[in-house]
Amino acid sequence: MMFKTDLKGFLLAIVVFGAICSASINAQTTSYKFDFGDGKVAKGYTQVLPTDIYSASKGYGFDLGTTVMSVDRKGKDPLKSDFITSDKPFYFSINLPEGNYNISITFGDLKEATATTVKAESRRLMLENIVTKPGEFITKTFTINRKDRNINSSQTVKLKDRELTKLDWDDKLTLEFNNTKPNIVAMEVTKVTDAVTVYLCGNSTVVNQDDEPWASWGQMIPNFFNAGVSIANHAESGLTLGSFMGSKRLEKIMSVIKPGDYLFVEFGHNDQKEKGPNDGAWKSYSERLKFFISEAKRKGAIPVIVTSTARRSFDSTGKVFNSLGDFPAAARKASADESVALIDLNAMSSLFYEALGAEQSKKAFVHYPANSYPNQTKALADNTHFNPYGAYELAKCIIEGIKLSKLGLVSFLKDPTTTFNPSKPDTDWHWYESPRSNIVKPDGN
Repeated sequence: MMFKTDLKGFLLAIVVFGAICSASINAQTTSYKFDFGDGKVAKGYTQVLPTDIYSASKGYGFDLGTTVMSVDRKGKDPLKSDFITSDKPFYFSINLPEGNYNISITFGDLKEATATTVKAESRRLMLENIVTKPGEFITKTFTINRKDRNINSSQTVKLKDRELTKLDWDDKLTLEFNNTKPNIVAMEVTKVTDAVTVYLCGNSTVVNQDDEPWASWGQMIPNFFNAGVSIANHAESGLTLGSFMGSKRLEKIMSVIKPGDYLFVEFGHNDQKEKGPNDGAWKSYSERLKFFISEAKRKGAIPVIVTSTARRSFDSTGKVFNSLGDFPAAARKASADESVALIDLNAMSSLFYEALGAEQSKKAFVHYPANSYPNQTKALADNTHFNPYGAYELAKCIIEGIKLSKLGLVSFLKDPTTTFNPSKPDTDWHWYESPRSNIVKPDGN
């Protein structure tokens, strides 16, 4: 009897242990194959229905109040016969641990044309205006970074209150499907360890802005890269080089950066306001820039200095005057002293504004009349922070800087040969707005 009791206990322990292991493995799932729609399910894929709402226990699903519909064309290929669509932007989230992932998405419809733009997390532009003809199917792949706050078992990044609700910092990957006829047929998610990661350090001109109409170049540049490069944006509004370090963001990056990755550094707007005896362009600012550079090199990564974006500040002759004092010059000197690449965004952004002119350049910034957005009773007039159009054009300046500096990243660009002249900016670009908006100005100026 004793033996039977012990055996039962032993078998029960095995069952419990197996359940615990299974739950643990499920919680750390890093690959998925989704077949969207209520038609036949392709072999080896998990079906996703319009009623699959995201929950942590499920691990995936439509999110943020999304309402979608399924269309089944009854085709022969179970993967391509049905799809999910909506007449409004919709969100799909996946529970994934920190890391880089290849996301392959199939778009198309057997009977009608489709047009889809894909953003991720806090409005990172991943795929722009993917159009299919009736009967045509297109699969696009991009590499994306999902980050968390953890540095080690006892330290975390010190987030601002406003960051606590940002999609960039939550515990899942969220994709937004937007445009005139957004459509998703299938998706494959695969964790990758060999992608080149570009870590972004900066302020409100770099950060992924969650809400319309604010935007930055950091959330636009993912769109310009093929799979194999991921952008890990650790910037936040209002930060200086010092407060970036003080909130342990540099420490976080150094805990995950690997040889061959990149560290892009753009500060100055807020550093300019620091007035201590050891502050200033040629003191703490220059010293900290060199510290960022040395930390990247210590890890075998490639540092890149980016001069601060110019403010919209015109003189009487129609030229942009420098409102950032010696900070752009100090950044240029730090890159020269340390023999690292420089992207002179300050100079290129000035040419961009001048090409538009004093009045028309407002179209690149958050300048909107009252009632352009919900609860906006007063006009918005901000000459530092960009709207999506301004952010997109500045991202093109960054890409041009990558080419001019002949960085290894050039080989991953979707269009490595075409040059961009900031004196001849785009005039017909269109942004499909995300549902969330906020009239509160980001920290910093």
